[in-house]
Amino acid sequence: MRNQFRIHIQDNFPELLQNRFLLACSGGLDSVVLAHLCAQNELDFSLAHCNFKLRGQESDKDEQFVRELAKELNKTLWVEHFNTKAYVNDHKVSVQMAARELRYTWFKDLLAEHGLKTLVTAHHADDNLETFIINLSRGTGINGLSGIPAKTDMISRPLLPYSRAELAAYADQEKIQWREDQSNAEKKYLRNKIRHDIIPLLKETHPTFLHNFQTTQKNLQQIVDISETHLSNLKKELFRKENDVIRISTASLIALNPIKAYMYGLFHVYGFTAWNDVVQLLSAMSGKEIRSKTHRLLKDRDDLLLSPIQQDTEAYYEINEGITQINTPIGLVLEEGVMISATAPNILYVDKSTLKYPLVLRKWQNGDYFYPLGMKGRKKLAKFFKDEKMDVFAKENQWLLCSDNQIVWVVGKRPDERFKITPKTKNIIKIILN
Repeated sequence: MRNQFRIHIQDNFPELLQNRFLLACSGGLDSVVLAHLCAQNELDFSLAHCNFKLRGQESDKDEQFVRELAKELNKTLWVEHFNTKAYVNDHKVSVQMAARELRYTWFKDLLAEHGLKTLVTAHHADDNLETFIINLSRGTGINGLSGIPAKTDMISRPLLPYSRAELAAYADQEKIQWREDQSNAEKKYLRNKIRHDIIPLLKETHPTFLHNFQTTQKNLQQIVDISETHLSNLKKELFRKENDVIRISTASLIALNPIKAYMYGLFHVYGFTAWNDVVQLLSAMSGKEIRSKTHRLLKDRDDLLLSPIQQDTEAYYEINEGITQINTPIGLVLEEGVMISATAPNILYVDKSTLKYPLVLRKWQNGDYFYPLGMKGRKKLAKFFKDEKMDVFAKENQWLLCSDNQIVWVVGKRPDERFKITPKTKNIIKIILN
């Protein structure tokens, strides 16, 4: 198996031969065999062990075992202790989910801290089968049936082609010791029930079941690859990027069939899950929107607008007299005592005597109005935005430069008549939007 593993790494994970990586080691059979295989093939890695403090002395014995393994293999070891039960109570998640969130957050921090790019985990073929059955039982799409990915941006799983039986046989052959987690035998957990009750029956019914399953998953993955290539090309065709907003024609989306499958394929990476609502948005009134944890999808006339959800930030900034430049929340340069020269939408000339400091940058509010330069009378900002055909996202992101609660400039779009340069102006301030 040692030589076979080396060839497998050369063919599929060549980066592990070239760069140091982090190997997650629980002390169980899978991760201990993986550590020995990597060490025997002279790969450069460090070990990381999580002590979740869930099994009392047994958890501490797991930690001590991994410490001794690190010494045996002459590898650096990082250990972290977690108060998993407190995390469960604070975040209202299951113990399994808490452990997952805690360890992967720590692994990610370790990679960044030590300049490593890859986390290697010991998921194997039986893990893949268990995950397949779990997803199948819960209802899933083809992505949920195509298996645990061998690689992601952060994680590599070189043991996926190997069964647990193969790993155990190798450990026995090499006289490799490991720790057995007794909680793996508790059938109150769905994965354990599948592992101990369902999979043995499948293997007994068909001795080559696991091999056949791996072949099926490879076929499914090929279909996923074809689908993702098609969806990627479709996104290039339909998704029009406008600053931080993506605009998509609803007519183009409605023409796709089957529409629900296409909407899932195009938008699931943005965290959306309510697919009936997503489909209904295509025929909804303008202004209707739905949200995921990270993104907003908005109906705007004949388009859908996709945008990241902005974190709540202060929407009121003061600019004191004498300030010549700001970078937050937007970039402005203020020059005093200048002559009028070039004009552009990003340049404003105002009569300094009309200003009252501090100037204020803020977002618009219902009821706001101004006196557009070159027009008689005032105009509500809501009407101005409508005439400018600004979508909801654009309106939310629009900054106003104000003086004494009066709008001086709808920044980058229209100045106010009351602050314009006149023959009586003695001092001009030029404001440039960077």
